[in-house]
Amino acid sequence: MGMLPVLVMPTVFWQSKANVSGAQPVLNAYQSRLSNVIVENVVGTVGSLLPDDLEGSRHQRFIMRMESGHTLLVVHNIDLAPRVNGLKVGDRITVKGEYEWNERGGLIHWTHRDPHSAHEDGWIEQASVRYQ
Repeated sequence: MGMLPVLVMPTVFWQSKANVSGAQPVLNAYQSRLSNVIVENVVGTVGSLLPDDLEGSRHQRFIMRMESGHTLLVVHNIDLAPRVNGLKVGDRITVKGEYEWNERGGLIHWTHRDPHSAHEDGWIEQASVRYQ
């Protein structure tokens, strides 16, 4: 008889539920070079506004500075969620999304609902308005 193929379990690309809240999990993920970490209630201020990324799905982009001084790129899909209107440098924001490591401090994306219900929903809150 021939050999049966070995089945390999797929890699988990994201956590099924957010279980990390606040700034410390982001700092831990950055120091440990982790990606695909769902984080929520990450609070900071807008440090700078960047031009929208218009390649593929459109994304609103800005740099967020946490109280620790750590900065993150926030990449918000404006094809799936409303733009955060009137966003300006110095605005206080709270984010839930998926953290991805990079050398510059990392980024948070998936700050919107998943239209396929396969990924945990995210959001951005600014001035008591939730964008998702």
